[in-house]
Amino acid sequence: MAKKTLQVAILGLGIFGSTLSETLAENGVEVLAVDIDPVCVERVSDEVTRAVVADITDKEQLLELGITEFDVVIVSLSKHFEESVLCTMILKELGVTDIIAKARTRRKGLILEKVGATRVVNSEKDMAHRIAKSLLRHDILDLINLDEEHSVAEIKAPAAWIGKTIDKLNIRSAYDMNIIGIYHGSDENMYLNFNADYVVVENDRFLVIGNTRSIEKWDRVK
Repeated sequence: MAKKTLQVAILGLGIFGSTLSETLAENGVEVLAVDIDPVCVERVSDEVTRAVVADITDKEQLLELGITEFDVVIVSLSKHFEESVLCTMILKELGVTDIIAKARTRRKGLILEKVGATRVVNSEKDMAHRIAKSLLRHDILDLINLDEEHSVAEIKAPAAWIGKTIDKLNIRSAYDMNIIGIYHGSDENMYLNFNADYVVVENDRFLVIGNTRSIEKWDRVK
C-alpha cells in the first residue's frame, strides 16, 4: 500500500505562513494555503496544492474547505491575536487533532495552548523551515544541531536494514554518518560497545553523528 501523502493546511499567509507553505509544497506535501487577503493568496497560488481566499474565523467556511481532513493545521496570524485565538478554538471544536499556532510572546502562546493548540511557535522564517523539516521526517526521531553543519540524531532502523550487519550496511561511507550508540530493540539502555558484525533487528534505534544535510538526505532517499 502506498504511503499517504501528508496534508497540511496553512491559515494565514504572512512571511511565516507563505514560507512554510512553499517549503512543504517543494517537498511533496499537499498544502492548502488560506488567507483573507487575495494578494497573499495569489503570492503562493502557483506553489501549493490549493490556495483559497477565506475568513479563517468563520466556522462554516473552514468546514467548506474540509479542514477536518488535514493531518496538521497551522494558524499563522500572530499580528491578529484575537483571530488566532478564535480560529484555534474553532479548530479544536471541530476535532482537528494537530494544531500548530504562531504567537509573538510566551504569554500569548500559553493562551493559545489553553484554547486548543497542540504546539506553539514564536519566530518567523527560521522556525518555518524548522517545522517543515520536522513534518517531513520519516525515520529521524530527534535531531540536535551541534553547529551550522553537523548534528547528532536519533534514527530508527528502516526495514531495509533489518537482518543486516553494520559492516554490510557500510553506514559511514554510504550515508556520511557515524554510529555512536545503539538502542537494541525495545531496550531503553544505550549500547556503546558494539561490533561491525552487529545484526540490526526490528525496533532498533541508532544515535548517529554527521553532516546535517547528509542525515536529512538519508531520511528522504533511503
